[in-house]
Amino acid sequence: MVEHADPSRSVPKPTLFAKSLLPRSPRSVAGQVFALQIAVVLLLVLGAILALVLESRKSSEAEARNRSVAVAEAFAHSPGLRDALASPNPSAVLQPLTEETRGPAGVDFIVVMNTDGIRYTHPLPDRIGKQFVGTIGPSLAGHVYTESVHGPLGHEVQAVVPVTAPDGSVVGLVSAGLKVANVTTAGNRQLPVILGTGAAALALATAGTALVFRRLKRQTRGLGPTEMTRVHEHHNAVLHAVREGVVIVAPDGRLLLANDEAKELLGLPDDAEGRKLDDLDGLDPGTAELLKSGRVATDEVHQSRGRLLAVNQRPTDRHGGAAGTVATIRDSTELRALSGRAEVAGKRLALLYEAGVGVGTTLDVVRTAEELARVAVPGFADFVTVDLADPVLRGDEPTGTAIDLRRAAVHGIREDHPFYPRGRLIAFIPSTPQAQGFDSGRSQVVPDLSVAHGWHAQDQERARQIMDYGVHSLITTPLQARGIILGVANFWRSRKPEPFDDEDRSLAEELVARAAVSIDNARRYTREHAMAVTLQRSLLPRALPEQSALTVAHRYLPAQSGVSGDWFDVIPLPGARVALVVGDVVGHGLHAAATMGRLRTAVHNFSALDLPPDELLGHLDELVNRIDQEETDSGTGTGVTGATCLYAIYDPVSRLCTIARAGHPTPALVGPDGGVRFPELPIGPPLGTGGMPFETAEVVLDEGTQIVLYTDGLVEERTRDFDVGMELLRQALSGHDREPEEHCRAVLDALLPARPQDDVALLIAKTRVLGPEHVADRDVPSDPAAVGDVRAWATATLEEWGLEDLAFGAELALSELVTNAIRYGSPPVRVRLLRDRSLICEVSDGSNTSPHLTYAATTDEGGRGLFLVAQLTERWGTRYTPHGKIIWTEQPLPAAIGGPDGEPSAPLAVDDEPGPPPPPPAGPDEAEAGAAPETVAGAVAGAAEQEAAQAPVGEAATARGGMPVES
Repeated sequence: MVEHADPSRSVPKPTLFAKSLLPRSPRSVAGQVFALQIAVVLLLVLGAILALVLESRKSSEAEARNRSVAVAEAFAHSPGLRDALASPNPSAVLQPLTEETRGPAGVDFIVVMNTDGIRYTHPLPDRIGKQFVGTIGPSLAGHVYTESVHGPLGHEVQAVVPVTAPDGSVVGLVSAGLKVANVTTAGNRQLPVILGTGAAALALATAGTALVFRRLKRQTRGLGPTEMTRVHEHHNAVLHAVREGVVIVAPDGRLLLANDEAKELLGLPDDAEGRKLDDLDGLDPGTAELLKSGRVATDEVHQSRGRLLAVNQRPTDRHGGAAGTVATIRDSTELRALSGRAEVAGKRLALLYEAGVGVGTTLDVVRTAEELARVAVPGFADFVTVDLADPVLRGDEPTGTAIDLRRAAVHGIREDHPFYPRGRLIAFIPSTPQAQGFDSGRSQVVPDLSVAHGWHAQDQERARQIMDYGVHSLITTPLQARGIILGVANFWRSRKPEPFDDEDRSLAEELVARAAVSIDNARRYTREHAMAVTLQRSLLPRALPEQSALTVAHRYLPAQSGVSGDWFDVIPLPGARVALVVGDVVGHGLHAAATMGRLRTAVHNFSALDLPPDELLGHLDELVNRIDQEETDSGTGTGVTGATCLYAIYDPVSRLCTIARAGHPTPALVGPDGGVRFPELPIGPPLGTGGMPFETAEVVLDEGTQIVLYTDGLVEERTRDFDVGMELLRQALSGHDREPEEHCRAVLDALLPARPQDDVALLIAKTRVLGPEHVADRDVPSDPAAVGDVRAWATATLEEWGLEDLAFGAELALSELVTNAIRYGSPPVRVRLLRDRSLICEVSDGSNTSPHLTYAATTDEGGRGLFLVAQLTERWGTRYTPHGKIIWTEQPLPAAIGGPDGEPSAPLAVDDEPGPPPPPPAGPDEAEAGAAPETVAGAVAGAAEQEAAQAPVGEAATARGGMPVES
């Protein structure tokens, strides 16, 4: 079997070539091969060198003999040699000749000697005349003799040749020879070739070894022999020790390998390896068929010897080709039982997780009960009913001992269930599981409803219908939070055949415990929300006051998240004027509602002082600052985080609307022609910031103009910009001839989302005008004699309006007020009568000094005028203008006479004890003298003093019958 290298596993390249050539471990296969190759190359090189040396030595001696013989014979047969030997001094003649000849002849020496062996020549002159080293006997016999000797020049090969005379006698000897070292030099020249060839062979072996090493490294994943041995040992150990059967089958169906666990699971004999699967007895046919088929299998279950075996099979050659298969086998009998229990536990955990996420998403009691029922179906029960005590649905805690519960939720796998419908009040009898669970606080498990007689006793006909429907088991679990039982949750089973057991009880209790906390939170929120809504609605105006200057429509819509601090108000002011107020306190909850109530009360109190809008907002700003400071000093830290307000005063006589705002959106003005405009108003800071004065703007409005006041919750929304909201408001108001009530509906339909996130207060007022037929005024000269003319003019005007019954009180009030204005005020003095829902008399002058009530002794001549004015009018007071002040009084019109809108006015209030009859009008002389008021005062002094003793203390400047006090 060829092992293929894994292409996904890269082999790091060596940084040095030497590292790729040399093995890391001498014990590796590549290292051993490399060492063997080196040994072989060295043996070959050494053998070649030895053979070369032997061959060189043999050939060199032969060559030396041949050369020595040739040179010696050539020199011995040279002409003149015999003559030189016969000369008296042969050395002198022969020495130069031999030295000259030996070099070209390629020998180291040529020695000429006599027959006695005495040298005549020699390369070393000091050797001349000495005995020749060598054997000369054969040569003296006429033979050529060669030998190897150690002479004066070293180890030499020499030949001795005789010099013969013509008669054949030997007359001398010639010897030529070579040193062996010089002869072997030729062989040595071949030694580098041999060494180079050996080095090349060694390099080739090294390269081959490197390639083998890299190949082995890929196939063995970098493991050396030791590691490979260890891996093999570990493989065998793991293979036979693992608790999972491993089987390798050849393509022809032979069993190549089976570990101990496989033999145990499949019942294989010890000699099974190497045998055909068909020949193995006891092997399950299905398992044998799978192992022989070679197909891929994943967790395929087979039964063998009473066990459930999970088989996984894969081919051994992943790249195709003829190969066998490897299969792993494990016993899944116990695992399947455990997995079944684990699956059930997993489903229960998933159910609890789903309950934690899906129950309690809102702070609504009924919605939370429905979420509990939906979460439990169908994972835990087939039907779920939730019954809660009636006080819980209202936000209160359960009271009483009777088990009267109202069905809050019903949900199941089918809609045509036989259970009591939602909203039904059920009085459970003590024998029912619901009553027992509610009383004890413990879950009640009814495995078989057919034998639960206490449950049947509640409603036998309903019980029979439930049983016929297929419902057979029940768990009733009380909804308990903070030790309070709020109701019960009932889990019913019909489609699932198994009954509820104790494990189901535990799951139901944990499931219901989570839901009970959410239901209790929703209950407490419902109670607190109801309290906050009650508080807020008690602080908002329940009905708008009657007035003739405006036709008013309003809407207030609380936010879905809870109560807030938006409010509006319509406040009648003296002189037929009306104040319109819209405010907004940032935040939600009781604190915002309480703050709104304090601000609304403060606006009412400041309005009673008849302050202009800018001054009123200034006082309101100081109040908010004081509230913040008080709560900061007290450590509560719940001051007014932000508040806005808009205050407008409309005068139906002058059609003038005076407006000031503190951080509030600009109002919209809808003209009689349907056009919409947003007037340019000074921007004031929100209340509580302090340091910046407020400014007013005056707008003259045509009759029929609609003033639209609103809070920011109307135009601001998360999904749109503020400018978009303002444009939507313009479009909703423009181009339509609607009354304020119709405009309210249209604006809310166009701008409000389905679930508003903030409160919305909307106030739309359509202006009316008091025409000339309802207004009469005149200037008064600074002369006491003019008082009579004023009385006569007032009487004539009232007769023209049909108010003769009010003439006496009006004359008296005007006489007193005009006299005081002339005497104590400053010009110009002016009188105005207004016929509205009451008769309004106004006297203005240029002084800022306000009159006030005083105690008058019985002996005092004066001091009773304002007291009489307060007694004869419903209300009186003072308001300041930029050019002075106005003293005003109001008298209710008779019941038969309506106001300017045609509605009858309230009847004139009278005291329990009738006063003296009114005196006759003063004559012209008295009026001119200015004594008329005092005369009238004297006439009714007794009645005034009598009523003064019974009059309440306080509010004398504004309420009829007030006790005179020092102002």
